[in-house]
Amino acid sequence: MAVGILEVDLISGKGLKRSEFFGKIDPYVEIHYKGQTRKSSVDKDGGRNPTWNEKLKWRAEFPGSGGDYKLIVKVMDHDTFSADDPIGEATIYVKELLEMGVEKGTAELRPTKYNVVDTDLSFVGEILLGVSYSVMQDRGIDGEEFGGWKHSQFD
Repeated sequence: MAVGILEVDLISGKGLKRSEFFGKIDPYVEIHYKGQTRKSSVDKDGGRNPTWNEKLKWRAEFPGSGGDYKLIVKVMDHDTFSADDPIGEATIYVKELLEMGVEKGTAELRPTKYNVVDTDLSFVGEILLGVSYSVMQDRGIDGEEFGGWKHSQFD
């Protein structure tokens, strides 16, 4: 099993549907991967075409437990005085990316536009992001922690 860093380069959104009839939206993104969630900042000035330019990271094992190798990207509208409203979501499958990363040490999905859909699968905008995976290298046996214990050196 390889352990590495899965990194999402969250760039921007375009043409996001308003979740309210009045006012502008303050979008942010929640990305879920195998029970771990990362959130972007809120773009208060971006409205329907936000720009984040943020990197979000996860520790990822491959092959790991379960076979659910996907990122769930939820686009949300931040509300100050009430619960945040969902705008829509996109799903990005990363199994092949992880496989290639394990084989070559690193792999990348260049920034790509993904459709954001509502619960009824209607188009509500798009999101631009890239994904990469890099295997963490072993640090050897020179007294570094490895597997929860320290290796002994024999002379």
